[in-house]
Amino acid sequence: MITKRVLTTCPYCGVGCGFYLDVRDARIVGVIPSKSNPVSKGYLCVKGWHAHEPIQHPDRLKKPLIKENGKFKEASWDAALDYVAARLKQIKNKYGPDALAVCASARCTNEENFLMMKFSRAVLGTNNVDHCARTCHAATVAGLNQSFGSGASTNSYDELPFMDCILIIGSNPTEAHPIVGWRVRTAIDNGAKIIVCDPRKILVAESAYVYIQQYPGTDIALLNAMINFIVTQELHDKEFIAKRTEGFSELWDAVKDYTPESVEDVTGVKAELIKQAAKLYATSKRACIMYSLGMTEHTVGTDNIIAMANLAMVCGHVGREFSGLYPMRGQNNVQGACDMGALPNVYSGYQPVTDEAIRKKFADAWRVNLPAVKGLTLTDMIYKAIEGPLKCFYIIGEDQVRTDPNTHWIEQALDSLEFLVIQEIFLSETAKKADVILPGASFAEKDGTFTCAERRFQRVRKAIEPISGKTDGEIICEIAQRLGYTMESDPEKVCDEMASLTPLYTGVSFERLEDNGLQWPVPEKNHPGTPVVHLGKFIRGLGKFIPVRHKPPAEVTDKEYPFILSTGRMLFHYNTGTMTTRVANILREYPRNFVQINPADAQRLGIKKQERVMVRTRRGELKVAAQITDKIKPGVLWMPFHFSDEPTNVLTNNAFDPVCRTGEYKACAAKIEKI
Repeated sequence: MITKRVLTTCPYCGVGCGFYLDVRDARIVGVIPSKSNPVSKGYLCVKGWHAHEPIQHPDRLKKPLIKENGKFKEASWDAALDYVAARLKQIKNKYGPDALAVCASARCTNEENFLMMKFSRAVLGTNNVDHCARTCHAATVAGLNQSFGSGASTNSYDELPFMDCILIIGSNPTEAHPIVGWRVRTAIDNGAKIIVCDPRKILVAESAYVYIQQYPGTDIALLNAMINFIVTQELHDKEFIAKRTEGFSELWDAVKDYTPESVEDVTGVKAELIKQAAKLYATSKRACIMYSLGMTEHTVGTDNIIAMANLAMVCGHVGREFSGLYPMRGQNNVQGACDMGALPNVYSGYQPVTDEAIRKKFADAWRVNLPAVKGLTLTDMIYKAIEGPLKCFYIIGEDQVRTDPNTHWIEQALDSLEFLVIQEIFLSETAKKADVILPGASFAEKDGTFTCAERRFQRVRKAIEPISGKTDGEIICEIAQRLGYTMESDPEKVCDEMASLTPLYTGVSFERLEDNGLQWPVPEKNHPGTPVVHLGKFIRGLGKFIPVRHKPPAEVTDKEYPFILSTGRMLFHYNTGTMTTRVANILREYPRNFVQINPADAQRLGIKKQERVMVRTRRGELKVAAQITDKIKPGVLWMPFHFSDEPTNVLTNNAFDPVCRTGEYKACAAKIEKI
């Protein structure tokens, strides 16, 4: 018999679906979709249907662990927290606050991320705080902020079924964001024409009006060619450009030589296809762009985002309903972790730490002096750990050994630290390297909020008590208390504190989020939220055209490594598989890693279906099964990254975007051999 049913928000991707957790005898026994949820409307993907299963898995970490002589031993909470606080204090006193760094978590609530960034700044005294957005959508924040003044989705999911045209580039919505993929499917059924630009022929490409299969790392050349054709054919929105933008002449100087014909060899795409896509997007009244990590995880990720913003503004397809850009976020609260200031350069609501007046506002509220210099990005923390200045890392809910590019490089960095603290729910590969492991709490064991990819704050509600005895917020606050600083841990009060310090979220509160949540900006107590941003005026004033030009990936093919290797997500698994590989029905579908290869390449190399092959790059090698498919171009390989025992990121390249410092997961040189 079900004793209670608790409404909450899904812990997987950034779509923000809602469901009920069924509880019986203090155990969660099932999931029921919420028909009233404004995002999912009663639907769930395969991961959502099984979201309850990892919560009470036997592998859950239940007690703190302290490493002694290379082996973990159980410890009491008091002993573990006393030890962590003492070591943090010791390192800070010996080397200074910037010898410490904090990795917050897109898996945790907004309130916990706010506490983590406050802990870093007010308690440790450093702006060295970041999180996994650095490896995924940091380019979105950097690029859209330059172009529009805000680094988030411009429009709402509810508009998607009514679009005339959806340009999907570097995104695989039916697998990575299935409920948004359902909205796209509805748009197709309603008569929308879909343009898909992707190096793989993903499922939605089969329904595309125009399918473009460009080489990985050539998106700027493709987008600039589309802009070139639109302007030369006078399909651009001259009135919108004149009234609402600046810098068009500089943009044209950059793209005038990018004719569709001139980029054929670079992109691998025929000029006529580029023209067809450009004309369809430009002439559609209701048109939007949907993208994800296929655009951001490049050394030119920020420029990719700017190129899409340029295309949208050239056509006037932004700043109004049924238009805009949809950056599809990969993790449940990666939008919220950014919003809460778990970044090295901003407080909550993207308020710069270098602004003296803003810094004083936070310092007065927190009753401490705050550091004035921007902190290290997650990427640069790794460099500094290897070089020596960074001595200590406190990581919550992030398996960097498996998620970051070039696994051996990450392992070298973590091994170089004097002290590593990991707060996790399972013994991840990163946790195995820790000096102390603090057992965290899952989404079902805490109250708070997540913010999904359409900027919607939504409630997360506790269904059972924390299995380890403490929530993540309580752990952070108890360490702070031991370091002489008191922080409020009650999630509702933390939310109120965040709102009081953050103009974008002034009107956010638990009470106001009870029904369907709120889309920020919510600048006043009774403000209804903002489904569409940049209406009538961009947040920065005028939208800015910024010229960007094609640059090849950091690593290109050669005789030794003749293939381009790209990586991505698949429907049945999530990130490093920490949760999904612990669900039997999901693991049954895809139990092991694989590499996709074009039939012509497979035939030439004598590789047969499902045969074990060796994939090599300059950083590592991996034995996996071969999937032979014409979904990818000759000369390209594709792999998912969900399997810890066959980790794809031993292969990927630790080359980084110079602006946002995101790694180049989507293109590196590789070779493949029969074993």
